[in-house]
Amino acid sequence: MKLKTCIVVFSALLAPAVARPLALTAQSSPSTRHLTDLNWMEVGELVPERMSTVLLPVGTLEAHGVAPNGSDILVPDSMALRMAADLDALVAPSINYGVNTGLDEFPGTFGIPADVLRRTAEAVMRGLHASGFKNIIVLNGHGPNFEPLNQAAEDVFKTTDARVLVINWWSVTPDITEDVFGTQGGHAGNNETAAVLALRPDLVHEERYEGEEQTTPFTAGMQAWPFPSSIGLYAPGQGFPDFDPDKAERYFDLVVARMLEISRDVIAKWNRAGL
Repeated sequence: MKLKTCIVVFSALLAPAVARPLALTAQSSPSTRHLTDLNWMEVGELVPERMSTVLLPVGTLEAHGVAPNGSDILVPDSMALRMAADLDALVAPSINYGVNTGLDEFPGTFGIPADVLRRTAEAVMRGLHASGFKNIIVLNGHGPNFEPLNQAAEDVFKTTDARVLVINWWSVTPDITEDVFGTQGGHAGNNETAAVLALRPDLVHEERYEGEEQTTPFTAGMQAWPFPSSIGLYAPGQGFPDFDPDKAERYFDLVVARMLEISRDVIAKWNRAGL
């Protein structure tokens, strides 16, 4: 009788020890930062009790000189993954189709209408908020996406208690481009090419770069349809692709640090104001 009692008590003590690793504890880290790779039980344990921030990358398919057509997808998605741990955030699946303009004639370049992106982004933001996320940080990789994304963010803000930040990564880092390369940047120029080079050097084909003949500066008072080059310079004679891997690594690290700084600052001020 005593033997049976000891066995039962010992089994009862063992059961919690076996079961405990199946659930996230208050001190544990998530097994992944990808929202897609977590099951519903893990998400329920993390959000909103442990985490209130989600990163949403947005890009498009567009010609980018000798870098891949998916540069605007690859860069913000990679930024989000590098930022996630420092912000204690999860990364939502990217919205990979955006609003394209003057490069549609280049092979493999296409997008969706602005109103479709706005509605899609709004629906995604609402879904993320309904899942328990309070802070939605939208990392935009493509300029013409900004207005519809901003409209979507405003609509979600006005109708929920979500807090939404939309950031164009290259727009908030021109000083970093100047510091690293000594010139302004460009579409598929030194800044974007460097970002891809830091992430996937195998996708940047320097041997296909033909110099200034492949570039055209953006000039006020002039617009060609289609734009004559897939590399557009912010200023004449500046922003040409730079294929130095050391500069590329330094550049991307500094850009990610700036994006983290902006995101932390905005979230801290939201919290301080009780918004």
